[in-house]
Amino acid sequence: MAKKLNLVVAACNNNGIGINGNLPWRLKKDMEFFKKMTSDTINPDKQNAVIMGRKTWFSIPEKFRPLKGRINIVLSRELKEVPTGVHIARSLPEALSLVETELSDLVENIHIIGGSSVYKEAMAGPYPCRIYLTRVLKDFECDTFLPEISDEKFTKIANPDNVPVELQEENDIKFRFEVFEKVC
Repeated sequence: MAKKLNLVVAACNNNGIGINGNLPWRLKKDMEFFKKMTSDTINPDKQNAVIMGRKTWFSIPEKFRPLKGRINIVLSRELKEVPTGVHIARSLPEALSLVETELSDLVENIHIIGGSSVYKEAMAGPYPCRIYLTRVLKDFECDTFLPEISDEKFTKIANPDNVPVELQEENDIKFRFEVFEKVC
Protein backbone atom coordinates (compact mmCIF):
# COMPACT_ATOMS: atom_id res chain seq x y z
CA MET A 1 0.00 0.00 0.00
CA ALA A 2 1.89 3.01 -1.26
CA LYS A 3 -0.47 5.90 -0.58
CA LYS A 4 -1.03 7.38 2.85
CA LEU A 5 -4.60 7.54 4.15
CA ASN A 6 -5.67 11.02 5.21
CA LEU A 7 -8.48 10.90 7.76
CA VAL A 8 -10.42 14.16 7.79
CA VAL A 9 -12.74 14.47 10.78
CA ALA A 10 -14.28 16.93 13.23
CA ALA A 11 -14.94 15.82 16.81
CA CYS A 12 -16.20 17.62 19.89
CA ASN A 13 -15.06 17.28 23.53
CA ASN A 14 -16.46 13.76 23.99
CA ASN A 15 -15.03 12.61 20.61
CA GLY A 16 -18.54 12.83 19.15
CA ILE A 17 -18.69 13.21 15.37
CA GLY A 18 -22.41 13.03 14.64
CA ILE A 19 -25.99 12.58 15.77
CA ASN A 20 -28.86 11.09 13.80
CA GLY A 21 -26.74 11.07 10.64
CA ASN A 22 -25.87 14.76 10.87
CA LEU A 23 -23.11 16.99 12.19
CA PRO A 24 -24.13 18.47 15.57
CA TRP A 25 -22.61 21.84 14.62
CA ARG A 26 -22.39 24.19 11.64
CA LEU A 27 -18.91 25.61 11.12
CA LYS A 28 -18.37 27.26 7.76
CA LYS A 29 -14.57 27.48 8.22
CA ASP A 30 -14.42 23.75 8.99
CA MET A 31 -16.47 22.92 5.88
CA GLU A 32 -14.16 25.13 3.80
CA PHE A 33 -11.13 23.36 5.32
CA PHE A 34 -12.71 19.97 4.57
CA LYS A 35 -13.38 20.93 0.96
CA LYS A 36 -9.86 22.33 0.47
CA MET A 37 -8.20 19.30 2.09
CA THR A 38 -10.18 16.76 0.11
CA SER A 39 -10.22 18.66 -3.22
CA ASP A 40 -6.83 20.32 -3.71
CA THR A 41 -4.21 18.45 -5.73
CA ILE A 42 -0.74 19.37 -6.95
CA ASN A 43 -1.24 17.57 -10.27
CA PRO A 44 -4.12 19.24 -12.19
CA ASP A 45 -4.75 15.98 -14.09
CA LYS A 46 -5.55 14.06 -10.90
CA GLN A 47 -8.26 14.15 -8.25
CA ASN A 48 -8.37 12.97 -4.65
CA ALA A 49 -10.38 9.94 -3.65
CA VAL A 50 -12.84 10.31 -0.77
CA ILE A 51 -13.74 7.01 0.87
CA MET A 52 -16.80 6.90 3.09
CA GLY A 53 -19.25 4.48 4.58
CA ARG A 54 -22.83 4.18 3.32
CA LYS A 55 -24.30 6.16 6.24
CA THR A 56 -21.83 9.00 5.65
CA TRP A 57 -22.80 9.01 1.96
CA PHE A 58 -26.48 9.40 2.87
CA SER A 59 -25.67 12.09 5.48
CA ILE A 60 -24.36 14.36 2.70
CA PRO A 61 -27.22 16.55 1.43
CA GLU A 62 -28.39 15.14 -1.91
CA LYS A 63 -27.57 18.33 -3.82
CA PHE A 64 -23.89 17.90 -2.82
CA ARG A 65 -23.64 14.18 -3.76
CA PRO A 66 -21.33 13.04 -5.16
CA LEU A 67 -18.76 15.46 -3.73
CA LYS A 68 -17.62 17.54 -6.73
CA GLY A 69 -14.06 17.40 -8.00
CA ARG A 70 -13.31 14.23 -6.06
CA ILE A 71 -13.54 10.52 -6.80
CA ASN A 72 -16.27 9.26 -4.46
CA ILE A 73 -15.97 5.70 -3.16
CA VAL A 74 -18.75 4.40 -0.92
CA LEU A 75 -18.23 1.32 1.24
CA SER A 76 -21.34 -0.84 1.27
CA ARG A 77 -22.39 -4.46 1.14
CA GLU A 78 -26.05 -3.40 0.90
CA LEU A 79 -26.39 -0.74 -1.81
CA LYS A 80 -28.04 -2.35 -4.83
CA GLU A 81 -27.98 0.68 -7.11
CA VAL A 82 -24.70 2.47 -7.65
CA PRO A 83 -25.29 6.22 -7.45
CA THR A 84 -24.16 8.15 -10.54
CA GLY A 85 -20.54 9.25 -10.33
CA VAL A 86 -19.68 6.87 -7.49
CA HIS A 87 -17.61 3.73 -7.07
CA ILE A 88 -18.85 1.09 -4.64
CA ALA A 89 -16.49 -1.14 -2.66
CA ARG A 90 -17.51 -3.84 -0.19
CA SER A 91 -14.65 -3.07 2.23
CA LEU A 92 -11.83 -0.64 2.93
CA PRO A 93 -9.20 -3.04 1.50
CA GLU A 94 -11.33 -3.40 -1.67
CA ALA A 95 -11.61 0.41 -1.96
CA LEU A 96 -7.84 0.80 -1.54
CA SER A 97 -7.23 -1.93 -4.11
CA LEU A 98 -9.52 -0.06 -6.53
CA VAL A 99 -7.47 3.13 -5.99
CA GLU A 100 -4.17 1.28 -6.48
CA THR A 101 -5.28 -0.50 -9.66
CA GLU A 102 -8.20 0.74 -11.76
CA LEU A 103 -8.03 4.36 -10.50
CA SER A 104 -4.26 4.65 -9.96
CA ASP A 105 -3.70 7.10 -12.84
CA LEU A 106 -6.51 9.35 -11.62
CA VAL A 107 -5.93 9.60 -7.85
CA GLU A 108 -3.42 11.85 -6.10
CA ASN A 109 -4.43 11.43 -2.43
CA ILE A 110 -6.80 9.23 -0.44
CA HIS A 111 -9.10 10.77 2.16
CA ILE A 112 -11.22 8.81 4.63
CA ILE A 113 -14.23 10.98 5.53
CA GLY A 114 -16.30 8.72 7.80
CA GLY A 115 -17.98 7.23 9.53
CA SER A 116 -16.82 5.88 12.84
CA SER A 117 -16.19 2.26 11.77
CA VAL A 118 -14.21 3.36 8.68
CA TYR A 119 -12.04 5.68 10.81
CA LYS A 120 -11.53 2.85 13.31
CA GLU A 121 -10.47 0.38 10.62
CA ALA A 122 -8.04 2.87 9.05
CA MET A 123 -6.56 3.84 12.43
CA ALA A 124 -6.18 0.26 13.69
CA GLY A 125 -5.12 -1.29 10.39
CA PRO A 126 -1.67 -1.62 8.84
CA TYR A 127 -2.09 1.55 6.79
CA PRO A 128 0.18 4.58 6.96
CA CYS A 129 -2.13 7.42 7.91
CA ARG A 130 -2.46 10.98 9.03
CA ILE A 131 -5.44 12.41 10.90
CA TYR A 132 -6.61 15.94 10.17
CA LEU A 133 -8.77 16.62 13.20
CA THR A 134 -10.95 19.65 13.72
CA ARG A 135 -11.18 19.67 17.51
CA VAL A 136 -14.49 21.34 18.38
CA LEU A 137 -14.00 22.73 21.91
CA LYS A 138 -17.56 22.33 23.12
CA ASP A 139 -19.95 19.62 24.32
CA PHE A 140 -22.57 18.29 21.91
CA GLU A 141 -24.95 15.38 22.19
CA CYS A 142 -23.72 12.69 19.79
CA ASP A 143 -24.51 9.10 18.92
CA THR A 144 -21.44 8.48 16.73
CA PHE A 145 -17.86 8.81 17.94
CA LEU A 146 -14.29 8.98 16.68
CA PRO A 147 -12.18 6.18 18.15
CA GLU A 148 -9.63 7.37 20.71
CA ILE A 149 -6.42 8.65 19.10
CA SER A 150 -3.89 6.52 20.96
CA ASP A 151 -0.60 8.15 22.00
CA GLU A 152 1.07 4.81 21.33
CA LYS A 153 -0.04 4.73 17.68
CA PHE A 154 -0.23 8.43 16.81
CA THR A 155 1.90 11.46 17.48
CA LYS A 156 0.71 15.05 17.16
CA ILE A 157 2.77 16.89 14.56
CA ALA A 158 3.28 20.54 13.68
CA ASN A 159 0.52 21.59 11.32
CA PRO A 160 1.58 21.34 7.67
CA ASP A 161 1.51 24.50 5.52
CA ASN A 162 -2.13 24.10 4.49
CA VAL A 163 -3.50 23.76 8.04
CA PRO A 164 -4.27 26.88 10.11
CA VAL A 165 -2.61 26.86 13.54
CA GLU A 166 -4.53 29.63 15.30
CA LEU A 167 -7.61 29.04 17.46
CA GLN A 168 -10.77 29.52 15.39
CA GLU A 169 -14.18 30.77 16.55
CA GLU A 170 -17.51 30.74 14.80
CA ASN A 171 -21.12 30.75 16.10
CA ASP A 172 -19.75 30.98 19.70
CA ILE A 173 -17.89 27.70 19.11
CA LYS A 174 -14.12 27.60 19.49
CA PHE A 175 -12.21 25.01 17.47
CA ARG A 176 -8.71 24.26 16.24
CA PHE A 177 -7.11 22.11 13.61
CA GLU A 178 -4.73 19.37 14.79
CA VAL A 179 -2.71 16.88 12.79
CA PHE A 180 -1.61 13.42 13.95
CA GLU A 181 0.76 11.04 12.19
CA LYS A 182 0.65 7.28 12.67
CA VAL A 183 3.83 5.93 14.23
CA CYS A 184 4.68 2.80 12.24
